[in-house]
Amino acid sequence: DDSADAIPEHNEFLFPEYEILIEPEEPEFPADSSVGPDEEQGAVDTSKDPKEKEELRATGSAAFQSLDEETLEAMAKHETEEDKIFQTFKERVAAEPEQIIRYCRGGEGPIWVSGENIPEEKDIPNCLCGAKRIFEFQVMPQLLNHLQVDSLGESVDWGTLVVYTCADNCGEGNEYLEEFIWKQDFS
Repeated sequence: DDSADAIPEHNEFLFPEYEILIEPEEPEFPADSSVGPDEEQGAVDTSKDPKEKEELRATGSAAFQSLDEETLEAMAKHETEEDKIFQTFKERVAAEPEQIIRYCRGGEGPIWVSGENIPEEKDIPNCLCGAKRIFEFQVMPQLLNHLQVDSLGESVDWGTLVVYTCADNCGEGNEYLEEFIWKQDFS
């Protein structure tokens, strides 16, 4: 009976199999682009009615007047830094929305999803051989969509998983070695 040996389509211990294509990332801003990386494009106001615009301005002004200047400045500083990091992440993901792994051993570092929980050099332990570990690749959150983990009952989640490996590449032969992974969640 072949049905007893059949592998179910999806279960707790078996994830679907996919082919991973390896392609270089395209530069964010091509050399002939008229928009530079430091230039920002503002939102377009689609409202046509001048009276409606004035009402929106008045409502917004009244709401912000109730907050003191120090509170507004603190909010703006926090939002700006955090938003900038997440915006950078979103822009890179938008260029390749199906990308599940970013590989760049020793080169450009990972793309963080948040300004919180970014490791410092002291947070990344040295390899068992004593050499420092360096960034090798990161697993992007888009992989979660492909693994269909929401149907497991207990969800698995991350913002990014960053893998650091031995700078000296100390492993000999085909043996597996322990490496270090840093998990950053969406804040």
